[in-house]
This record gives sequence, C-alpha cells and structure tokens, in this order.
Amino acid sequence: MIKHHPYFHHIKSSVFGFMFLLPTSLFALSLLLLACNGFSVFYIYLPGYINSSPEPIKLLPENLSGDKTVTKLVSSVMYAVKEENPPGVLKTHLSLVKKPNFSMVPIGKASVFKPKQARLSRQILRTLGSGTKPKGFFSSKVKTFFRNSKCKSRFFMTWISPIESLSDRELLAIESVFKSHPKACLVIVSNSLDSKKGSVVLKPFSDKGFKLIAVHPDFDYIFKNTYAETWFNRLKNGNINPGEVSLGQNLSNLLRLALLYKYGGVYLDTDVLVLKSINRLRNVISAQSINPKTKNWSRLNNAVLIFDQNHPLLFKFIQEFALTFDGNRWGHNGPYLVSRVVERVTGRPGLNFTVLPPSAFYPVDWTRIRSLFQGPQNETHSNWLKLKLGQIQRQSYAIHLWNRQSKQVKVQEGSIIHHIISDCCIFCNSLKSKF
Repeated sequence: MIKHHPYFHHIKSSVFGFMFLLPTSLFALSLLLLACNGFSVFYIYLPGYINSSPEPIKLLPENLSGDKTVTKLVSSVMYAVKEENPPGVLKTHLSLVKKPNFSMVPIGKASVFKPKQARLSRQILRTLGSGTKPKGFFSSKVKTFFRNSKCKSRFFMTWISPIESLSDRELLAIESVFKSHPKACLVIVSNSLDSKKGSVVLKPFSDKGFKLIAVHPDFDYIFKNTYAETWFNRLKNGNINPGEVSLGQNLSNLLRLALLYKYGGVYLDTDVLVLKSINRLRNVISAQSINPKTKNWSRLNNAVLIFDQNHPLLFKFIQEFALTFDGNRWGHNGPYLVSRVVERVTGRPGLNFTVLPPSAFYPVDWTRIRSLFQGPQNETHSNWLKLKLGQIQRQSYAIHLWNRQSKQVKVQEGSIIHHIISDCCIFCNSLKSKF
C-alpha cells in the first residue's frame, strides 16, 4: 500500500476547495458586471444631458447686402466661431462647449428646463405682445411713413414697457430729437404706444408738424435674413432659456441692431437727450469709459448707435448676439457685446466705423450722474457747475441720463440738467414743472 506524502494531501484539498468555490465566484462576478453595466446605462441617460449640445443653426446669411442672399449651413456654434473669429476669441467661445451655457440648451422632452417651460412661454408671449396686427403691417406702415415724410434723417427708439410707465423724461427725449432735428422722422417700435392711448400721448408732436409714428414690432420681418432670425425662432419654440434678465431688455438690445441694419439711421435709448444735430455723424459708436493710463476706450455702450443700412459691423453685432446669448448676465447682450466685438474686429479692413470719445454721448459716467441734478451748494460748486455745463455744451452731441440710477432724483434749480432741459425742450412750460 502506497502511503501519500502530506504535501499531496494539501494539494488535493486545495483543488477540491477551488472546484467547490468556482461557481460561487463566477456568480458573484456576473452580478458585479451587471451592476456596473446598469450604472453606466443610468449615467448615460440622465435627463438634461441628452440634449446638452445646441441645436444646429441652419442657413445663416453670410452676405446680406442687396437682393441676393448668400447662405451657409452652420452645423454648430463652434464651427461658426472657428470660421469667423481669430484664435484669441475662439478660446472664449470654446469655454461655452466645456461648460455649457444653459441659455443655449434646447428645451426638449428630457431637458432640465421642462418644468419651467410653461412659465417661460408665458413670459415670451407677454413680451412679444398680443400679435393682433396683421402680417405685413409693420413693413407697410414704416415704408409708407418714410416715403411720405421725406425725412432728412431717420431716428429709432424702442419702448417695451406699458404706456403708463412713459414719463416726462421719455417725452423730453423725444422733444430733444425734434428740437435739434426738426425735419427728422422718428419711429418708436412699441406694442403699448401703437394704440389709441399712444396716439393721444404723441398727438402734441404731430400737431406741431413733427413726423413720428409708433408701430407694433413684427420681429419675424425685422429679423429676417439675419442671424437673429434663427435665434428668434428657437426662442419662440422654447429652445432658448430667456434667463433671469428681462427678456424685453434683451429683445431691445437685438431690435435696435436689426432696425439699423434693415433701415439705417440713428438709434437712441429713451433716456438720452439730444443736445445738437448729429446729421454729420456716420457709422459711429461711442466709448462709455476710457483707460486713464492708455487713453484707449475700456468699454463701449449701445444707447446711441449711428450706422448706414446693411453695415457689416451691425451684422457682426447681430451674429454675436445669436451665438453667445446669455439671459442671466446683465449687459452681456448689450454694452458688453458691442465692446467685445469692436475689440475683436478693430484693425480689420472694410468695416469703416469710428469710436467716439465718452464726451460725445456719455459725458458723465453712471456713477456720477446724480451730480448733474444738484443745484449750486456754494460758490465753488457753482463755478464747477458752470464749467461742466460749458464743457458738455461744447463737446457733447447728447447726454445719457442713466435712468436706472437717476430715475428718482429730482432736478434742482440751477443744476446742469435744469439748464439742459431749457435747451432741448419744445413744450417747455408744461415740462419743467413735471420733470
């Protein structure tokens, strides 16, 4: 009888143990693989990430001058920016891809905005107005107005608020246009002013022989054949989040660009007082502030814009709005937009525009605008007021009142604004007591 060595007994026990545990191990491994696979499937289809990339932007116009429109299919925001912008700007836009801007995310069935879609739709409809005007009403009314009025110059304003919010300040802004440009035409694009009440408010100007109309905006017509058209269609379809900033304010930012691109002329905010004729200015935008060291502009503003019809810089402004819209950052689609575009294109041939110094339209920064409403406190202050008033009258074409900061400030007797009102008002007696 052969007697086995204890070593062989140990091997035999290990083999039998392994054979016994093998099914259990395989079963545990299978469970582990199934769990991992299930987790990965769940992760891939998390709501809100299915549609995280922007919708393709289709058939965006590249050259819109004249009757012929050359279009190009742009597959993504990245593609459009890569083709249009220099490398330094491309880096900024690529950051949108790395960290998606939720204002650009479509509102689909699995979107993170789905719970808010009804509220956003109501906000959009409320801002756009009731839409009761027939198709073609805007284009026909404006065309007839310009043809019959024989305008020496064209001015545009927008009023996105209720008519009850229209104050003497806004009416003074209208007066200032006609005081300096009696043969001008003014188009006020507004839902509320294009009404019976609006006609009553504007009637004193018509009775004086001034040419102005208020007309309900037709966004589809005004934005047609520009980048704004695709952006606006996505907005109406609920594929763009308007954000926390007033949608009306952002639409006004875009509307002014599209109006000047379609018609050419002068755009003014309703808190801008015109001090002298600007008929000789063409294709200009003004700095709001300058760098005290370099003397170069540090920020531009879009409260006053003067451009020819179909101007290429306006095209680039509209393009920037559509491709980088952010409804959650104040100024991003307005003053900051024109600033970053001008900084990007400065030096490029063929654009033909001029950046005016702050003294042209923004002689006082918003942080100091209240000082212009104060009357003389003492002899030193009185001398300063006289010097500042003289400087504004010599150097400035208009002055921005920065209503957000000065709306509640009263005009004191002998203040700079008190003198400016006297210079640019038409219905002076009734206005001075109310302003």
